Amino acid sequence: MYLDHNAGGRVRPEVAAVVADWLRTPTGNPSSLHTAGRRARSAIEDARDAVAALVGARPAEVIFTSGGTEANNLAVRGLAAAGSGVVSTAIEHASVLASVEAVATQGAETTLVSPDETGRVAPAAVAAATNERTTVVSVGWANGEIGTIQPVADIVAAVRVASAGVRIHSDAVQAVGQLEVDVNAVDVDLLSLSGHKLGAPAGSGALVMRRACSPRALLVGGPQERDRRAGTENVAGIVAFGCAARLALAERRAYAARAAAIRAEVWAIISERAAPVERFGAVDGLPGTLAIGFRDLRGDALAAALDLQGVAVSTGSACAAAAPEPSHVLRALGCAEDLALGGLRLSFGPELSAESARRAAEVLVDVVGAARAKRTARAGVGAHDAA
Repeated sequence: MYLDHNAGGRVRPEVAAVVADWLRTPTGNPSSLHTAGRRARSAIEDARDAVAALVGARPAEVIFTSGGTEANNLAVRGLAAAGSGVVSTAIEHASVLASVEAVATQGAETTLVSPDETGRVAPAAVAAATNERTTVVSVGWANGEIGTIQPVADIVAAVRVASAGVRIHSDAVQAVGQLEVDVNAVDVDLLSLSGHKLGAPAGSGALVMRRACSPRALLVGGPQERDRRAGTENVAGIVAFGCAARLALAERRAYAARAAAIRAEVWAIISERAAPVERFGAVDGLPGTLAIGFRDLRGDALAAALDLQGVAVSTGSACAAAAPEPSHVLRALGCAEDLALGGLRLSFGPELSAESARRAAEVLVDVVGAARAKRTARAGVGAHDAA
């Protein structure tokens, strides 16, 4: 019962089969001019076509990376410089926030805009945070921890009016595959993607760069990826990403509808049988994400107990799951610490059946009940000792 899709989806059988076929055939370096090299180059370009089609981009605008983290770093750190300005939000992925912090240490002016209690950021607030120094604005398309979807098109329009020439980046790693993401319709300059959220193995991603946008390369050496990412390409990973992108484009609407139905049923079970429970984020968020919190219980202890029962969930973003502190996203929403520490994220991938989701919800109800009973018993013992 795997309910941690936002941390990484399982490799899809179709993708595994394509990669296996690729690895069984001798291939060359895609920069080589011989037959084996040209075959590798052709495979990369086919995958580039597929990834571009997934988000409405032109193939020439797609730069392959090792994943969403590298794409976010390339977008933010590659466009910021000493004396420039960066505007982002307080609920971004750790790779965006760390990139903003890194450029701040180099002299860039940085601003993090706070969201409302649902995690949504006001377009006017983002635009107001920009000034003549601002070179890049980075706002995630959808939050992978609480599921809230940002009004990216409205944010872009507001920023364009306030500060002409500013480059606008969006981390769409969690959104692509569940939502319709079109770089032309929304008019962003840069877009980050990740293959392992779509059913490819970890290790492949992309940064879509439009309008001849040219962030400074972070990896230097050879001329690969239009001089934006030096190093021999991960051909097998890119082939997998391309296959996963084609599947995601074909199945996106059906997956989103099924995930939303599963989320509604799971929430109905938990809210009725495990109350009191809080739901985080906007109710119209990512179809496959349900973020909840139990006051005075520890989310990490609940996740461990669920794991023993065969249910995989997380306490938030996997990139920050080992931290003992409350989630930075929940803190930004204004959650009290005792509630934020009891947070859990349930996320549903395309392979999850409705029956497995129901059983997982029932196990969660039992685990929460047992944790509360244990807490009550301890409180009773403490009161008896005090008397």
